[in-house]
Amino acid sequence: MARLPRILIAHQSHHVVQRGHRRQVVFDGPDDYRAYLRDLQTYRVALGVALHAWCLMPNHVHLLLTPGDDPRTVSMLMQRVAGRATRRWNARRDAGGSLWETRFRSRVIDSERYALECCRYIEMNPVRAGLTSSASDYPWTSYRARMGLACGERLDFHPLYLEMGADQAARRKAYGEWCRHAE
Repeated sequence: MARLPRILIAHQSHHVVQRGHRRQVVFDGPDDYRAYLRDLQTYRVALGVALHAWCLMPNHVHLLLTPGDDPRTVSMLMQRVAGRATRRWNARRDAGGSLWETRFRSRVIDSERYALECCRYIEMNPVRAGLTSSASDYPWTSYRARMGLACGERLDFHPLYLEMGADQAARRKAYGEWCRHAE
């Protein structure tokens, strides 16, 4: 039976999740996380996909992405990034096969308000999972970049985030307080 086509919409945010095969660990250490982020940044720029939030958990990935005119770029991005991660994993282990459980899952974010809630959900994932007591302490989430605690990681701020304050300092303060209510 053929699989149903994925619903992807141009200029609309999508919450994307991809899990490790049998929920196995997909990031062995800092080098794996950094390589995945490097690939994510490279391909999202090349394909014109906005990256609003991300979280790399040991066995899965959450992304909030918005494609430009061609919604297929979300699939292209995920195929390239997941493929490179799989090749790195298999090369280190002299193994074969997929690192990932299935194709990525995606959900169209159809409400503007939900887009900001989705950012918070993604960035607070390590806190909910008990990996850290504060999102600012977990190095593999966009929360640190959003709050000015990490540099070199490009993040496209969603318009709703930009409306949280008149300048970056005000936005960071408002967003940080809003996230603390979810902890």
